[in-house]
Amino acid sequence: MSIAKIIGDRIRAYRNQKGWSQEYLAEKADVHHTYIGQLERGEKNATIESISKIAGALGVSLSRLFENISIEQQENNLPARCYALLQEQPVNDQKALADILVALIQYKKA
Repeated sequence: MSIAKIIGDRIRAYRNQKGWSQEYLAEKADVHHTYIGQLERGEKNATIESISKIAGALGVSLSRLFENISIEQQENNLPARCYALLQEQPVNDQKALADILVALIQYKKA
């Protein structure tokens, strides 16, 4: 997975946790709403300035947005992919999805 996609996934996750639309985040960050969508899909490489604006609007530090990203983080890094997918979901669905994963693991061990 590219760094642009990882950052985009994190932006989406923080936005979803707040219950915000892309348009609302774009307004708060003073960027175009289509730009938010492009970043979240990993289609655009963001400028440092725009990432700073978006992080500020989300109330997230830049270090938090970039934490635990390594060059080795690739498409086949399943734990990172699972985490990113889970973070994209609304908070109330995250526990249910985690419970399903635990049940699947227990079933496989049986």
